[in-house]
Formats: sequence, structure tokens, C-alpha cells
Amino acid sequence: MSLHSIPGSSGYLDAFPERRITYFSNGYVLVLTIVAGIGGLLFGYDTGVISGALLYIKDDFEEVKKSNFLQETIVSMAQVGAIIGAATGGWINDACGRKKATLFADVVFTAGSIVMAAAPDPYVLILGRLLVGLGVGVASVTAPVYIAEASPTEVRGGLVSTNVLMITGGQFLSYLVNLAFTEVPGTWRWMLGVSGVPAVIQFFCMLFLPESPRWLYVKQEKAKAVAVLSKIYDPYRLEDEVDLLAAAAEEERLRPKPGVWDVFRNKEIRLAFLVGGGLQACQQFTGINTVMYYSPTIVQMAGFHSNQLALQLSLIVAALNAAGTIAGIYLIDHMGRRPLALSSLAGVFVALVILAVSFFLQSTSFLAVVGLALYIIFFSPGMGPVPWTVNSEIYPQAYRGICGGMAATVNWVSNVIVSESFLSIAAAAGTGATFLILAAIALIAIVFVAVYVPETKALTFEEVESIWKDRAWGSEAGNTETLLEPGNSQQSS
Repeated sequence: MSLHSIPGSSGYLDAFPERRITYFSNGYVLVLTIVAGIGGLLFGYDTGVISGALLYIKDDFEEVKKSNFLQETIVSMAQVGAIIGAATGGWINDACGRKKATLFADVVFTAGSIVMAAAPDPYVLILGRLLVGLGVGVASVTAPVYIAEASPTEVRGGLVSTNVLMITGGQFLSYLVNLAFTEVPGTWRWMLGVSGVPAVIQFFCMLFLPESPRWLYVKQEKAKAVAVLSKIYDPYRLEDEVDLLAAAAEEERLRPKPGVWDVFRNKEIRLAFLVGGGLQACQQFTGINTVMYYSPTIVQMAGFHSNQLALQLSLIVAALNAAGTIAGIYLIDHMGRRPLALSSLAGVFVALVILAVSFFLQSTSFLAVVGLALYIIFFSPGMGPVPWTVNSEIYPQAYRGICGGMAATVNWVSNVIVSESFLSIAAAAGTGATFLILAAIALIAIVFVAVYVPETKALTFEEVESIWKDRAWGSEAGNTETLLEPGNSQQSS
């Protein structure tokens, strides 16, 4: 079968344009995406809510107010849990399926939210943050893979990016909740406790949704897989999609069951993971969750000392984040993953320089807010969705769970390093110097994307897999001496 005859490839859809699916044309896929994306909402809410809750936790616990380390630990313990959740989430996904992994994440997250709301001291609060992080970590692996495996290739980027929209929407929601509870007794307990509500909603909605069709087919539940696909594709395209699944499943059957070390032994998978894990590291080390976790604190550092005013200004930042992600849903399947990431990082670099200058000048509070806004405007359409989208589509079926989990673990480890060190580095070197460090990392990230990241827009999983084969062993024409250059986005034809 030539690649031009594969469903979802550009040649196939050019030949049969009536079979092309648009973002809004299939309500079933959209509902599946939104429900699965509630995992992203939990991710985003937890990211955003702690920034406001921390202001009031410091008021209730004197030892927290006096210790940057305790503040950083309260913030970052959820990321420690997420590291564990992401590291085990790949195995849970492959062994139990995407649906059961989601249900497990919801139960753990809900338990964590209850523990946080009832915490009598900072240390029980930290335990609750750990549990919430476990749930978020599993969800961060599961949601993009579940959505990608049920998505038509021509809208896969936009649908996976919807999960990122749910993350940014969750951050925006968290700021609204923070503002709503500023005058309510037990302020931070309400802020943290209501996070369990979306998890409960997702749990019950997920009971009525199917397992991933690709996972079902690989597990020999072919009738169930075809039943799911029949709700996504018309009868003519359905036959081709099933044929493609059958071919992919047969290839996976012949492969030995992979382990973690196989990712590094297999040159093709190693190259794919370098790109996937590298993108996740770039996303975090360019400072996004420094901005989201500490935006009220940054605003106060810039001279706006009122808690409520800091939260209101941070709400604007969160709204820009969500709006930018909506733009990203469109751009990622039209502009492409690679150019979108490059333009995003270029803007992030400029914004971080502006933030650094604003703190060096010390008397320019307005400039700091402008820098925060510009950072989000540039980051959210590109480096927000691109790493998650690329990681959902660059690995073969047998490695998708394990590599997705490993890449998400890279994300969360990087997240912890940044969030646990920001206040301490800012206190030691100055806030302006800290933002200059992040700007330098943004430049390194631009080079990484330009050199290593291929374009995967509108390609089938099998077409993407051929990219790594070409890079590892040479072109399909048999020229094994001339490998594709790392930044070459040439596709197989």
C-alpha cells in the first residue's frame, strides 16, 4: 500500500475530499475530546489555583509565610506527584486502557482535593497536593493519547490541542474561583476543595464513552474497535481505516513487547523520544509555569501589593492564555507544528527580555504586566499545544503509552525544577536576572526545534513512523549513507 492511499494522508484526502472531516463536523469525536479533555481542565485548574491560594495559605500558617522553601514545596509537591503519575501512567494506559486510566486519575484527584480542603496544617496540605499531582500526572499522559487515537488525521492537531485549551481554561477558571472566594471564610480551602468537582463529572461521563479504538484493536477486541470507528467515519472511509488498523496491529504483534530500556536501544524510537521529551523540557524551562504558578506573586513583586488586585491582573493573563490556545487549535493544523513552535518561542524570548528589563528598572510596574501579557500571547498558541500534540503522534502504537509517559515525566520533572527554584533564584540573583536566564533558554529551545523537530501535520501515525526510520537508517530509496539532517521536515511519499 503506498502512502498516498493511506487514509488521512494528503494524497488520499485530495483524491476523496468528501471524506475529509472538519473540527466541528463530527459531534461524537468532539464530545469524546471534551470529556477526555476534562483531565486537562484538572491539570490547568491545579496549576492556576495554587497561585492565588498561596496568598491566603501564608496568612493562615505563619511558618509558610516565613519560609520560601515551604511555599515552593506546597506549589511543587503536586508536580512531584505528577512525575510519579506520569511515569506510571504509560504502563497503566498500555495495560488497562485509556478509559480505565482516566477513571483511576479521577478517583485519585478527588481524594487529593478532599485532603487539601480539610488540611489542619501545611504538611497534610502537602500530602493532598501530592495526591492531586498523581491524578494530574496520569491524566496528562492519557488525555492526549486517547484523543489522538480517536481523531481523524486531518484534525488531530486541533483536537489534541483542545486538551491544552482545557488546561488553559482550567487556569482561567481557577482565577475566577480564587476571586469568588477572596471574601469567604476558609478562602484557600474552598479554592482547593472545589477542584474535585470536575474530576467527579469526568468520572461519570467517562463511564459512557468507549475505549480507544486503536487500543481495542491491538488487544484483539476488533468488533468493539470497528463499532467506535463507525461513529467517526463514513462507510467508505471506515473500511480503509480498519484496513490501516489491521496492518498496524499486525506489525505491532510481530514486535517484542517494549520496555523502558528498549526506547533507548531502538534508534528510531530513541530519535522520536529525543524530540518528544526535548519539546516537553523546552516548554517548561522557558518558564510557563513560573508565570502561571507565581503570576500574582510576580505582579506583587512589580509593585501591585493588594492580593485582590494581583489576582485580577493575573486573571487577565489567564484569559489571554485561553484565548491564545483557541488560536492555536486553528493554527496547528494550518500553519503546522514546527513553524508554530518557532514563532511562539521567538515571541517568548522578546517577552522575557521585557520582563527582565522591567525588574531591572524597578519603577516600571506597568511594563512588567505588559511583559507577562506578551509572554502568554506568544506562548499559548504555540509552545502550549505543540509539545503535547507532537508527543501524541510521533510514537508507534507499542511505544505510545510508555514514551508518552516518559515524555510527560520529563515535562513534570522540568516543571518541578522551575517551580521549586524560581523564588529562591529570584531572591539570590534578582527577578530581572532570573527572567534573563529564561530568555537564554528560549533561544536554546529555538535552536532545538529548528534542528530536530520534523513537521507532522496531517500525517498518519505510520507516515510519522517512517520519518524516524529515514533518520535512523537512511531514505527509502536505499541510500543508507545519507541520513536526513535532524531539522529536515521531508516526508516519505
